[in-house]
Amino acid sequence: MKMGRRRGQVGGWPRGRSGVTERGQRRRVLVIEDEVIVGMLIEDMLEELGCEVAAISTHIEEALQLARAPDIDLAILDINLGGKQSFPVADVLKSRGVPFMFATGYGAHILKPPYSGTPTLQKPFQLDDLQRMLSLSGFQAGGEWPA
Repeated sequence: MKMGRRRGQVGGWPRGRSGVTERGQRRRVLVIEDEVIVGMLIEDMLEELGCEVAAISTHIEEALQLARAPDIDLAILDINLGGKQSFPVADVLKSRGVPFMFATGYGAHILKPPYSGTPTLQKPFQLDDLQRMLSLSGFQAGGEWPA
C-alpha cells in the first residue's frame, strides 16, 4: 500500500479546462488499485500522458479518505479492492464533482445504475487504451483539455 504517495459527474471530464491548473501544475490523478504493480504501471502511464499522480491507494478505507482531498482533479478506480467494491469512493468523488473512470477486468457490463455509462477501462490495458479513454472523456494526451 502506498498512502499518499506524491511525485514531482459519473462519467466524462469537464470540457474547457486546460491540462494545467491555474497555478501551472499538472492535473492530479487519484489512483485506487489493489494490485501495487498495476498501480505503479498506471502511475507511469499517467505521467507519460502529462498528469501527476496525487496518491495511490490499495484499500477502501484509505481510498475514501483520499477521495475527500481537495487537490484531486480526476480519479481512476479499480472496482474490486481486495473483495470490496469501490462504489462508495465513486459516490464521494461524484458528490464533490471530481470526474472518474473505472478500471476493471470484469468489463463495463457489470456496472449497474447509477454507474452504468461511466467511462471504464478494460484490464489489462496499455498506454494507448488509457489515452483513448481519457480522450473520449475530454482529456487529450499532453495534459490538454479541449475547448
